[in-house]
Amino acid sequence: MAIKPMPDATLRDSFRESVIARASVLPWVLRLLNIGPILILILLAIVVSILTPNFLKPINLGNILAQIAVIATVAIGQHVVILTRGIDLSVGSNLALATVMGGLVFRMTDSSTAVMLAMLLSGTAIGAVNGLVYVFGRLPHPFIITLATLSICRGLALEFSVGHTTMRGMPDAIAALGGYSYFGIPNSFFVVLAVVLVAAVFTRYMVWGRWLYAVGGDPQAARGMGIPVRGVLVSAYVISGLCAGIGAILLSGRTGASSPLYGDLLELDTIAAVIIGGASFLGGRGHIGHALVGALMIGVIRNALNLLNVDVFFQMIAIGVIIVVAVEADVLRNRLEAQARALQSTRLQ
Repeated sequence: MAIKPMPDATLRDSFRESVIARASVLPWVLRLLNIGPILILILLAIVVSILTPNFLKPINLGNILAQIAVIATVAIGQHVVILTRGIDLSVGSNLALATVMGGLVFRMTDSSTAVMLAMLLSGTAIGAVNGLVYVFGRLPHPFIITLATLSICRGLALEFSVGHTTMRGMPDAIAALGGYSYFGIPNSFFVVLAVVLVAAVFTRYMVWGRWLYAVGGDPQAARGMGIPVRGVLVSAYVISGLCAGIGAILLSGRTGASSPLYGDLLELDTIAAVIIGGASFLGGRGHIGHALVGALMIGVIRNALNLLNVDVFFQMIAIGVIIVVAVEADVLRNRLEAQARALQSTRLQ
């Protein structure tokens, strides 16, 4: 005569089966969330191409790439900062000040090298100030110093610019870099790809990149492991400033001018690009390509709404809604990852 299993053993077996089933499903859900922004970008492009045939025309695609070049470049630096649980609100004003510095140098010499160096050094210097004051000033959050430099840089840009307004003219090399195309692809987008490649190599294959993720994941644990947390944090803001300087070169080249009014609300666009692309505000997680995906999504949305003759304020609403969805996706991903770790621990017991 067969012996029936005890009720508690049956319950234990059914619970174990439930754990195994959930543990097998969760990884797929997490993968879907991780590639979600790319899927959304592809689906968005398909829908827009159906609604308006002009979307897929080479000239329009080239315009999108040219329009997102500045946002994408500066967003890469913003992404590095966000990886450390920080934020840089000064990137827009920093870019404007960098263009003004370049414009002033251009009035003294038409050397493309000198003008570019002026913009890069200006952006990098502001980034260094942000990092040094935040770290060694022992500020509770980088929001404070970057908000301050947002205002300071805009004021300096207005003060230094001739006539407190736009200054026309840029060297031919900068104009070619920011405004010309090669086989229908804007030169500025090649710059974006180069910046993404360099940033990806540094964050994924260099010791500094591992330090960056460690500091963003848990600063106290990183300090306990002997990682130079202060140096990593300062370097993140220096890179953000450098990317703002590169963005200044591209924008000045595209417009053939420098202006203290450039970069208005750029800080919001770059933060939106990073978050929409799938990075986390909690730090320590996210591929550098997320910034590029987010910038492309913003460019596609704005271009599509323009082609469909939708008013500009609806564009702002659309971007805002997508940001909320992206943040909620990040919250869901965190919860699912916590559940996955708990289920894995249960399976091992």
